[in-house]
Amino acid sequence: MPSVHEELTDREALPQHECGLFGVFGHPNAAVLTYYGLFALQHRGQESAGIVTSNGPGQTFLQHKDMGLVSQVFGQEELAKLKGTRAVGHTRYSTTGTSTLKNAQPFVVDCVRGQMAIAHNGNLINADLLRDELERKGSIFQTTADSETERAAPDRRRVLAYHHE
Repeated sequence: MPSVHEELTDREALPQHECGLFGVFGHPNAAVLTYYGLFALQHRGQESAGIVTSNGPGQTFLQHKDMGLVSQVFGQEELAKLKGTRAVGHTRYSTTGTSTLKNAQPFVVDCVRGQMAIAHNGNLINADLLRDELERKGSIFQTTADSETERAAPDRRRVLAYHHE
């Protein structure tokens, strides 16, 4: 941060926003609690919102995500469909990637260990280099978000992930 006598850049003078993440484990209304958590974190991102739920190991994930504010994306009908005792939610403010539905999180993938839902907050500073390397090795990407490189190479870094086998 500059000293009192230096001018702030536009970036330093404005509030810094990043995505909002919220998770619940072991509650019968995990999706509803996650909705309220995301609603409270709405100031962290206004582009899109998503929730993924599960009832535990071996159970299929349920998900809903869309563009817009949390209150626009989720109504009673959407929340009623998100049955589960575990949930992870995300509200997005894009710092990389385009503002499109394909970049809305959490991302859900099927892998050898089962399904995994990933929600990420922040920027991966080496995402372009890592993405190029992974594509050369055969990885296929579906989004332009840097978070997707975590899914393609979870063994190479710690990720904020909701995982079940």
